[in-house]
Amino acid sequence: MIIGEQKPLEEIKQLVADHDSILVLGCGTCVTVCFTGGEKEVGVLASSLRIATKIDGNPKVINEATVQRQCEWEFLDAVRDQVEKHDLILSLACGIGVQAIAERFPQARAAPAVNTTFLGLPEEVGLWTERCAACGDCLLDQTAGICPIARCAKSLLNGPCGGSQGGKCEIDPEVPCAWQLIYDRLAAQGRLEQLLEITPAKDWSRSRDGGPRRLVREELRLESHDNE
Repeated sequence: MIIGEQKPLEEIKQLVADHDSILVLGCGTCVTVCFTGGEKEVGVLASSLRIATKIDGNPKVINEATVQRQCEWEFLDAVRDQVEKHDLILSLACGIGVQAIAERFPQARAAPAVNTTFLGLPEEVGLWTERCAACGDCLLDQTAGICPIARCAKSLLNGPCGGSQGGKCEIDPEVPCAWQLIYDRLAAQGRLEQLLEITPAKDWSRSRDGGPRRLVREELRLESHDNE
């Protein structure tokens, strides 16, 4: 899922400083799961802003709403009336949600209250770790389900660098070496011969280096048009 972290309150106060009415808009999926932008966090932030702006002598109208997903039109359309009544939409979704608001409601001013950080999973309560870099060319079958692009500091495709010591990455002794993890899992599966295969240089044009990406499923588009 997409992991995000709420911006500091002082930074958010600057975002709303020039606006009189603000809609704090949450998202019910990824940022809810990582306790960053769900209904509860919307309520806390809205209350904090009401108190802070009042103390600063510049009280504002601050309302709250949460949709199931900010990245889909059908859910954003449900709050269209509220969006149109406010000077600023303060989004607690990921960066996709902020852009979706701006695209769906071109006249609206949208601002991010969250810093989108990475694609990850909940490793334990209160701990999320990066697992995917969305590189567009997945090779997890070759690396025993451990991503060297996201989990190796150098995104190496053919084994560890010389800085790996004791199964730890040279950037931080608390970070496991991704290639040590790959080796251990392949060994447990009896597949160490997999490491003898040289992975060619990655085609980064499938990643962000190739510009904004699109995924097109023509059969779904045709079905949608047929139902119109």
